[in-house]
Amino acid sequence: MPEPLGDISFTWPFFAAALIGYLIGSIPFGLLLTRMAGLGDVRKIGSGNIGATNVLRTGKKGLALATLLLDGGKGALVVILANIFLTQDYAVLAGGGAFLGHLYPIWLKFKGGKGVATFIGVMLAISWPAGIGVALTWLLTALIFRISSLAALVAAALAPLYLYVLKIYSPFGGSYFGDTQRIEFAAAMAVLIFLRHRENIARLVKGTEPRIGAGKKS
Repeated sequence: MPEPLGDISFTWPFFAAALIGYLIGSIPFGLLLTRMAGLGDVRKIGSGNIGATNVLRTGKKGLALATLLLDGGKGALVVILANIFLTQDYAVLAGGGAFLGHLYPIWLKFKGGKGVATFIGVMLAISWPAGIGVALTWLLTALIFRISSLAALVAAALAPLYLYVLKIYSPFGGSYFGDTQRIEFAAAMAVLIFLRHRENIARLVKGTEPRIGAGKKS
């Protein structure tokens, strides 16, 4: 049963959780999958991003789905492993490491993706009700507006709110699925997602942001 987060001492598990999370989060699945499929460097098409939305611009929906699942899975995996072998405190720390790893991967000279799939994976692992809320928010917004970046921004913005509601109205009492530290953690990830979407936000304001499925590679 997850416990409320507490203080984390700067001991070897602290650094191990953060480092392992970061290294796993740094794996650029979008780039690896497109190269293995003979499609070249996905960073040279579309937005130049390594995430699922840009992989979709190759016209390969299966690769885009695989990228989405693997990028989300690596975030969830490190949280689950840290929760099993350490504590929930370190699990959240590992999830943060994975998220930063995707944004700033050491393998790609710290030029990574925008972290949305990894963010959702981490959220599902640290608090599955909030994670489901985030995933459904992304999906519903994407279906209505057909704009991936808008869906990401709305989902990220609402993530801390979902955790806050769970903190206040948890059916299990206390902070089983949400507490102050998790809320702060989700808010920090949301801020980074907004920062990584600066250009998208500018295009959204101008009304020039491309829709999902547009701009496929010929």
